Amino acid sequence: MNSAVIAILGLTVFVLGYRFYSNYLGRHVFGIDEDLITPAHALRDDKDFMPTRRHVLFGHHYASIAGAAPILGPAIAVIWGWVPAVLWVVFGSVFIGAVHDFGSLVVSVHHRGESIGKISERLLSPRARTLFLSIIFLLIFMVIPVFAMAIAKLFVHYPGAVIPINFEIIVAVAIGYYVKRTGGRLLLPSLLALAALYAMILIGWQNPVSISQLLPWLVQLFGPLGSAAAEEQAWVVILMVYGFIAATLPVWVLLQPRDFINSHQLVLALGVIYLGIFVAQRTIVAPALNLEPISKGSWYPLLFVTIACGAISGFHALVSSGTTSKQLDQLRDSRVIGYGGMLGEGTLALAATLAVSAGFASREDWLTHYHSWEAAAGSSILAFITGSATFLTPLGIPESLAMVFMSVVVISFAATSLDTAFRLQCYILGEFGQSVNFRPLANRRRIQAGAVMLMGLLITLFNKEQALWPLFGSTNQLVGALALLVISIWVMQKGRNYWFTLVPMIFIAIMTTWALTSEIGFYYRDGNYLLLVIAVIVMIFEGWILYEGWQAFSRNRRGPVAVAEGAGS
Repeated sequence: MNSAVIAILGLTVFVLGYRFYSNYLGRHVFGIDEDLITPAHALRDDKDFMPTRRHVLFGHHYASIAGAAPILGPAIAVIWGWVPAVLWVVFGSVFIGAVHDFGSLVVSVHHRGESIGKISERLLSPRARTLFLSIIFLLIFMVIPVFAMAIAKLFVHYPGAVIPINFEIIVAVAIGYYVKRTGGRLLLPSLLALAALYAMILIGWQNPVSISQLLPWLVQLFGPLGSAAAEEQAWVVILMVYGFIAATLPVWVLLQPRDFINSHQLVLALGVIYLGIFVAQRTIVAPALNLEPISKGSWYPLLFVTIACGAISGFHALVSSGTTSKQLDQLRDSRVIGYGGMLGEGTLALAATLAVSAGFASREDWLTHYHSWEAAAGSSILAFITGSATFLTPLGIPESLAMVFMSVVVISFAATSLDTAFRLQCYILGEFGQSVNFRPLANRRRIQAGAVMLMGLLITLFNKEQALWPLFGSTNQLVGALALLVISIWVMQKGRNYWFTLVPMIFIAIMTTWALTSEIGFYYRDGNYLLLVIAVIVMIFEGWILYEGWQAFSRNRRGPVAVAEGAGS
């Protein structure tokens, strides 16, 4: 099968989904009210709440959700064949993931920009809020190390990315201060920064920098792990310190300007990849179906949690209701940012699927890489870099430079997701602090960020990426299902058709519960008791919240219920 044909078919479905399905949802399910005063205006503080131009906010939102996860998931799940992966990415994005993101953003805007977990208190019960926040906390507890380890691995394997990535951070901060002081727009400075970034990629390609050169004493601390593993752990420490600093800064200093730069970078990178797909016309060498049992288990239901981001991701609900809703200028912008942003991530996931399906020279090479779950999960990000580079070489880009270019793209977005995860976890800890009336945790951002940093270091020191990914995927999908539950109840209270959100919720809840049951068995067999305990807790909390949701549906069956909401309520 020609990879270009699959790309065209997938992109066509995305376009049709946005043109028709999102329009229907906005009009008849979510009831977009263009006159609503958004929290960005009603609660403006220029720190978290700040009205932001649509294209700038789209850049932040897109960069925050389109991290390494929509690459990692498909690059692992192709072990079951490229057909199931492509179908789940394309149709899951259109009918489940984008609906979830769109709805999370709209509901949060109607509730003063509150997080989806806090909103569950109003729509389900006070117990549901505590349970939901606990699951979200556990999800981000795994998100941070997953992204940190992915970035660290890329820095070690592609040291040419070190200079351009650090350059981007410095320039983003400079742009943030420039725009804040002058009141100028981000567009021109961000485009100039992007051009400069590509110049730095050439410099980094010719002058690779390793952590052993920069901080040899830090690498020596992890010496017993072996050279590559020691370097990765050293990078993880640096990334955790970076996350602490980024989480304590106002959004305009680093988050907004860098996300805007990254949004341009992602659009350009995707354009280059798809251009390469159409020019190279590479044949897919991966099997269409590979349903033979592997060490991790059957594709059904594990496919639906392995590909989380890229089809549906509960993490997106945290972004939509955690940072994006606080910056939304007008509610009508929610369609392009929420639904359109998810389709953008689906486009990235589709490219990743094709890269690891058609980027190998032969079926034998593919089978060598995908001979086991451990092999696929341990080097999935590297498979994407190598595979996507094969699409770029027909465009006249040297293969080694193409790899550095793609590693910079992936690291940029993984770092953005890392920043957002740190900030979201601080919000969650703050809400926990408020619920137990512990003022330092409720109000002190540095204390919150410090706790997040220490927890991230703890889990990365004792777990491998391939062990974390399945539980991350299951918990991520569970949060997505629970967010759809909250959205469905809100839609029901408005007297609208809630089946467009409830049916996806039921499907994801079933797949997640099934997958979690399998994961509990794997962790018990392997003696990984930390992840075993987390998986059991998550499953218990899931059942409890679903019960609370059933009770909420029962209360609302008699008709729409009036609820106090709105940006100023």
